[in-house]
Amino acid sequence: MKSKVDPLTVTAMAVAVVSISATAPLTASASASPLAMAFWRNALGFAALGPSLLILRRREVGRVARGERGLLRREQWRPLAFGFLAATSLALHLAAFMASTRMTSVAMSTALVATQPVWQALIAAGQGIRVPFRTWAGLTLAVVGAVAAAGLDAKSGGAALTGDLLALAGAVAQAGYTALSQKARSGVSTPLFSTVSSFVCGLELLAVCRLADIPLTGFDRSTQLSLLGLLLLPQLLGLGSLTFALGRTSATTMSVLLLLETPVAALAAWWLMGQGIEPATVPGLLLIIGGVAVVVASGGGGRTAPRRGGHRKEIPPYPRHAPCTTQLPSTAGESNTADREHHTQAGAFVAARPTSPQPQPFGHQAERDPRVQWAGLGEDESPTITLTYHGAGAFDTVYLGRPHTEEERPTSGDPVETRSDGSRLP
Repeated sequence: MKSKVDPLTVTAMAVAVVSISATAPLTASASASPLAMAFWRNALGFAALGPSLLILRRREVGRVARGERGLLRREQWRPLAFGFLAATSLALHLAAFMASTRMTSVAMSTALVATQPVWQALIAAGQGIRVPFRTWAGLTLAVVGAVAAAGLDAKSGGAALTGDLLALAGAVAQAGYTALSQKARSGVSTPLFSTVSSFVCGLELLAVCRLADIPLTGFDRSTQLSLLGLLLLPQLLGLGSLTFALGRTSATTMSVLLLLETPVAALAAWWLMGQGIEPATVPGLLLIIGGVAVVVASGGGGRTAPRRGGHRKEIPPYPRHAPCTTQLPSTAGESNTADREHHTQAGAFVAARPTSPQPQPFGHQAERDPRVQWAGLGEDESPTITLTYHGAGAFDTVYLGRPHTEEERPTSGDPVETRSDGSRLP
């Protein structure tokens, strides 16, 4: 029996691809400075989405404001620093990508920026994560395609070659934003982190525009329409349709589908601006798209696919980077051998969880094995799983958070604030 495809999901996926593909043509057709366009894209996006996200996450904002007054504690300076660096990487990505659309063709700019998963895989390999062979094969295809497609620009030199290099720099900056965001997101939801990142990114771009004396007003009608299009299409309609589709399809499918941004953007540039595609660059562009698709489909970060069929018969071994284990609890009195083995294995995971009263550094949370926290959950506890998305690239990080009880909540040497009735503040 064939499974029916939801027409609404297909429509949302198509709208997301077309809307996000409008970024490069709209930027290239404007007359304002690319840095000014990048600033206004962040500013308009924050003005449209920021207040609503902060209202929807008002409880989280209140918790952060009330319970984390000491933002400069020793265990919290790392996520703050990584968050600032992530916002800076996002600013570099937008500035480089939007500037490249003015110097090279829209097709080349979009295809080279789409190599972000390739650079993400290289960052993962540099961090010691095992990268599958398929990922290296896709990386090789993408590199060969980039060299072949940029061959004409390299021969002619000038602004076209500079635009290609800026597009690659935008891809590297976007990969850096993804990696830094993983380290910065400690107990903060994706909407709140994205809102704060956009705000910091906009401030940085505003400072650069002021220092470089780049005008931010007095645009012609064409540029104003382009800015309005950037707000309505990729920022609101594109991301909204993308979020809707993600609830009904896999992240890998959506990542591969977003690679169609390159041909769609090229067609839009040809239709709106009369910008054609050099026939000699077509094979290279196809190799780039194919190579990135292989990297995305293979996982890109060295993750192993879960086994299919049946339940896991045994709990995986405790990872070497986890804290030292303690003495296992006694299982005397168990009537059933199978139950005794099950409780022994589960007890090993529960006993092995860190019990030190000192708070764990936020930067090491990514190194913990999620299976350890999952095995320690009780029957009435529910884990929190968050899948993060950082732009038109691979969907990468899964965070699993275990809810803490009052007895397990780590304490520090800082003085405890209490209410007038003697109860502790949250």
